[in-house]
Amino acid sequence: MMTSVREVLLDQLAACHNDESWFKSSKTILEDISVAEAIWKTEGNSSSVWEIANHLIFWNEMWLRRFINDDIVEENKIENDETFELDHTKINEKGWNETKLRLHVGFLEWRDMISNCEVSKLERRIPSYFNAQWWNVISNLCIHNAYHIGQMMLLKKLMKQIDFN
Repeated sequence: MMTSVREVLLDQLAACHNDESWFKSSKTILEDISVAEAIWKTEGNSSSVWEIANHLIFWNEMWLRRFINDDIVEENKIENDETFELDHTKINEKGWNETKLRLHVGFLEWRDMISNCEVSKLERRIPSYFNAQWWNVISNLCIHNAYHIGQMMLLKKLMKQIDFN
């Protein structure tokens, strides 16, 4: 039996979200990171775990809106570097928990959307985005998530060498 595009996308989303497979999922990586650890950066590293989470939230939500609205192009006035930025008024336990929840919910929404959409939607082309098919864009979104989840995992490993108390 041949695996469907839907099954592959759901598998990729699960791996990024909460399925322990080839790499640690975002949920596993983020669950025990404190606020101090979430904002920590290595010398010369431009992003913290929290900033990376913000970046993933931005792109996951933006592409989900486009998918739901059938590619209604949003005027994007935000530069990519800005998607990493922290709201310094929310650097506290509540803000960090909200960020983790927002990332988690975004993965759940994507998985629900993929599970329930027509296959024809996944095969549909996006004229405003290189005429790519939706399944291809979503697959690349998963690769984007996996890349940045790897960055978060590396930062978490480096944190073990530091006393945050």
